[in-house]
Amino acid sequence: MKAVEIICRQCGADTLLNREAVYDGFTRTGERLICSGCGFEYASEEDVPFKVQQASPQVFTDADRSTKIEVFDEGENQRLCRYCANYIVNPFTQFCALRKKEVQATDTCENFSECGGLDVNPALGDNVPLTRTPL
Repeated sequence: MKAVEIICRQCGADTLLNREAVYDGFTRTGERLICSGCGFEYASEEDVPFKVQQASPQVFTDADRSTKIEVFDEGENQRLCRYCANYIVNPFTQFCALRKKEVQATDTCENFSECGGLDVNPALGDNVPLTRTPL
């Protein structure tokens, strides 16, 4: 985004820069740079006295950030309904095809059946499954 805050050299005001398109018929031929306070027109982008942006102070550094929290141990979350071959999701409910019950993605059961893999739609990204195939 282009800078818009200026200190006008004509009126001296801390104001905004208006960028108005110039057309020849239906073809855009250029841009007029005008002070929104007094209407003074600048000849080019280099002539505009843009307001200098001060860098915002760094309050936190990387040393202040906490370490990454691991909720599950290695493989602990692999028996969740979310990863089961019988887990069915539609816009209205999450359903277990084996138990014929409504379930949540974080539920577990003794009848867990691991998915053999995910067929992935490359247009939607690597994490969007099309179908699940049981092992």
